[in-house]
Amino acid sequence: MRPEILEYNMDWMLCSIMMAASKTADGSRKEYDRLQPYIPYFSGILEPMVNAGKPGITFLKMFTDYLDNIVTAHDKGKKVALTTFCFSPSILYSIDVVPVTLEILTTFGRLMWRRGIVDYLDYCVELGLTETACSAQRGSMGAYLAGLGAHVDMVICDTPGVCDTNANSFTFAAAYLDKPYFQLNYPQTIGDERTDKYHLEDYMAMIDFLEKNTGKKLDLDRLKLTLDEIKIQDQLVSDLEDYHRLVPTPLPVIFNLFIYAGRFMFAGEPIYTKLLKEMLEVAGEKAAKGESGLTSGKENLRAFMCYIDHYAINLQFYDWLNDNGIAHLGGILSRTFNIASPYIKGLEGSGYSIDTSSIETMIDSIAQMNARMPMVRSIRGQYDKPGMWLEETLALAKMFKVDCIIYNGTPGCRNTWGMVKPFAMDLEKHGYPTHVMYGDAFDERVESWEASLERLNEFFNVRGLL
Repeated sequence: MRPEILEYNMDWMLCSIMMAASKTADGSRKEYDRLQPYIPYFSGILEPMVNAGKPGITFLKMFTDYLDNIVTAHDKGKKVALTTFCFSPSILYSIDVVPVTLEILTTFGRLMWRRGIVDYLDYCVELGLTETACSAQRGSMGAYLAGLGAHVDMVICDTPGVCDTNANSFTFAAAYLDKPYFQLNYPQTIGDERTDKYHLEDYMAMIDFLEKNTGKKLDLDRLKLTLDEIKIQDQLVSDLEDYHRLVPTPLPVIFNLFIYAGRFMFAGEPIYTKLLKEMLEVAGEKAAKGESGLTSGKENLRAFMCYIDHYAINLQFYDWLNDNGIAHLGGILSRTFNIASPYIKGLEGSGYSIDTSSIETMIDSIAQMNARMPMVRSIRGQYDKPGMWLEETLALAKMFKVDCIIYNGTPGCRNTWGMVKPFAMDLEKHGYPTHVMYGDAFDERVESWEASLERLNEFFNVRGLL
């Protein structure tokens, strides 16, 4: 790792930048405009956030709070846990543990820094982790393995489907850092009584692990409040998804990032509820006027991301969608599968509900919610198995009236790469033009954004979509 990278902690750098960024909209527009020449490296990502209005500013402040919680955790007497985006942080907040969600930090390091996150990616490989391991974890995990982050007290996560690179990355981190480690097993089926019982027992064992390693008992009153808040949040997300069904959709492209990043950071916390309400207000105003959420003002196409977004610096992927009038109808990251979700009617037996009537029902509710986190639900077996990736994608594509489907991931997504070609061919048979991106969502060295952009433009032009 380059010597200059060793000078500052990754989480502290992100926090310092975001703390300054979150204050820029507190002044006048004239003050903001005068600031631009002094932040040439960050104006590209800050401008879309500020232009998103209240939701954009709230998101900046929310992410700042998330990072500040990590940086100041031990000063406040709290424990820190490395975890994954496929694990809801709600249970951790109920026992006063601060989550460090590696994929979130990787994403924003990639979006914000021109130098990228390659030093952290490569450091993991220097230590012995395979270079084919998912970059979503390696992109920030390298910082913590190098001691360039808050002191980690434990590693706790679940196995997201059959994503062995995710599972092995956290196993590697726990072993290297010599920290207590707990990993939930993924449910092989959803809605099966035997599997649900096993998953609940696994969750109870995890709570025992948390209580042992924090010296605290799970705060059941806090847990109830958290779950009650998640009920509200799930309904708000469902309301936003209803707006996605309109043509044109009134949701701005960047709102999809806000939806899933907010949930991965602060599920069950009031600040995420505030963000969702503000997004709903913006969408409602645009819908009442029949306006598109695209900054171009015109919706030419509706695209569905069947996996994850592309995180080119300064939100270039999102800008390209806006410039070409392509509405972003979300992806597997932005779906909750709560029973209030509009698409549940097309995927019977896939939803979950929250019951706070007893300790058992609360724990079971979180277990069922976790079983439907991204990849745990969608990518846990064959792509064409009932209730799996193909059926889910077709149900969502039909409901949201999409014109095309885009796959994007990382070279480490071996389970999806092993089936993406027959998956894409089946989508084509159902009438959905499907483009497979060959880059890495987090590492531009695999394929530059310019090369990815050229292939995207070729797909849309050859297929006569634009």
